[in-house]
Amino acid sequence: MMKLRNLLSLFLVVGLAIAFSSCSNSKKGEQKEKVNILYPNWAEGVAYTHLAKVALENHGYEVELTNLEPGLIYGELSKPNSKGDVFLDAWLPNTHRHYWDDYGDKLVKLGESFSGGTTGLVVPSYVTINSIEELNANKDKFGGEIVGIGSGAGIHTNTVKAIEAYNLDFEQITSSGPAMVASLEKAIKNKEWIVVTGWKPHFKWANFDLKFLEDPKGVYPEDVCAILSRRGFEEDMPKVASFFKKFNLSEEQLYGLLATIKAEGEEAGATKWYEENKATVDGWFE
Repeated sequence: MMKLRNLLSLFLVVGLAIAFSSCSNSKKGEQKEKVNILYPNWAEGVAYTHLAKVALENHGYEVELTNLEPGLIYGELSKPNSKGDVFLDAWLPNTHRHYWDDYGDKLVKLGESFSGGTTGLVVPSYVTINSIEELNANKDKFGGEIVGIGSGAGIHTNTVKAIEAYNLDFEQITSSGPAMVASLEKAIKNKEWIVVTGWKPHFKWANFDLKFLEDPKGVYPEDVCAILSRRGFEEDMPKVASFFKKFNLSEEQLYGLLATIKAEGEEAGATKWYEENKATVDGWFE
């Protein structure tokens, strides 16, 4: 009888050990759900993306960021086995129309990170002209140049159209968002005339006194900054998709986020702004 009891005790101990080991291994094997956000090197796109990263990580998700040109972002998200999940800075329905025409039927619009996007040609407020139609008469003051950004951006394409529509004797200089801002800052410091491809939202509006040139031919449209995902993302990660459906910043909120990121750096700035606005951002998870 004693041997039977000892044997049962041994089985019980072994069973508990196996169960504990199994449970422990199960926990060790658990992996966080991973979200891959694709983003362009545009100030507001960087801001949306890093804010989303900080918020998702604070809610237990793993987040990977991939920086690509906009055309590559649309192309990647449209693939059947896309390595990306979402894109927070799609300028629709107009500025990125050519991308949407190519890939839109393979993408899903989840929401809007910003609902009042505007593009056009921008000058410092001290410049005494007010319309694109006045550019040719003042070509020498501008050096015959429009300072643009990357050739893959929708605003670059629209500026090519504007040069043709207004018969402008100007050359669009292809650079980048940061290079465009640096040129603008240098010109303003010296009170020089400069015209750049510009858009709202962008932190330059908070830092400089600027104005859009009137566009009577309507070349430059108004848009929203849409949040796009690959097909199947909403079914794969419904809670994260719900978060992105509610993710939306006002102009004041966005400029605050951009200013904090400029002062603190991308990750640290987004983290600081998130902590200061936690109730708002966490509300997007509800």
